[in-house]
Amino acid sequence: MTEKALRLGTRRSKLAMAQSGQVADAVSQVTGRPVELVEITTYGDVSREHLAQIGGTGVFVAALREALARGEVDFAVHSLKDLPTAQPDELVLAAVPVREDPRDVIVARDALKLADLPRGARIGTGSPRRMAQLNAYARGHGLDIETVPIRGNVDTRIGYVTKGELDAVVLAAAGLNRIGRSDEVTDFLSVDTVLPAPGQGALAIECAADNAALIAALAELDDPFTRVAVTAERSLLAALEAGCSAPVGALADLPPLSAPLERGDAQADRQIVKEMRLRGVVGTTDGSTMVQLSTTGPVPETHEAAMALGRELATEMLAQGAAGLMGERAH
Repeated sequence: MTEKALRLGTRRSKLAMAQSGQVADAVSQVTGRPVELVEITTYGDVSREHLAQIGGTGVFVAALREALARGEVDFAVHSLKDLPTAQPDELVLAAVPVREDPRDVIVARDALKLADLPRGARIGTGSPRRMAQLNAYARGHGLDIETVPIRGNVDTRIGYVTKGELDAVVLAAAGLNRIGRSDEVTDFLSVDTVLPAPGQGALAIECAADNAALIAALAELDDPFTRVAVTAERSLLAALEAGCSAPVGALADLPPLSAPLERGDAQADRQIVKEMRLRGVVGTTDGSTMVQLSTTGPVPETHEAAMALGRELATEMLAQGAAGLMGERAH
């Protein structure tokens, strides 16, 4: 008798289905059980409002979590940057697999790079975080750009450029990699230019807290470094009391590795690394006022140490006026 298939809850978008399919294959390998995808429509998928208006936090996650709580699915896969920072008691973050490229990218007409966009170029993004940092970069480098709020899936966004409605759009490198469209990227935005969203490029695999056997199996997919990095980033976000629609960027990385890895040097991860750098930024969407700070310390060995690193940096950012830059604070 074959074991019953595990049910994986996923959003219906092409990107969600692609990343859930990759997780399904991995879970099948570690459990020896078939995995079936259960498509769930979330509020964030059907609402036509801009994310900043509908609150951002949790709009892509709530329906998946409700299906988990009702036992309709055994586990769910989320883009980690969509997860609210508060974790419900009845659910557990069973695995955070190895992170994809966390950077933002632009897809621009005529294969243009950010620095080569013409005066008055219109760049589409639904993210206040991306708007704030792009506008700040433009101010600092004498570029004349206009950020235009958009939303929709990858096809819709890139369509604005191919149809000539916008000069460029900003997307996450990880998403394009996962759906096999990274060849459409015209410029990778250095994290020194645009810090990604906390948790960007990472996936979250969540299941019921009382399912010990499944938690143990899923744990095999967990990458300890990715987990401490995103824990520090999300702790910073939580301590700033900001939802995922707030203009907060954060990245925890390993300074000696980051440059070689961005150059594509596969040997980079052979080095022994003892320090982790956490960077955070918050700013007004017009880019006129930014608070950007970083801290470097030992790679956190525990969840508590990673949380503390994020809180410490947030405290410094708040002392420099970060709170006043975030518009509506999430409650």
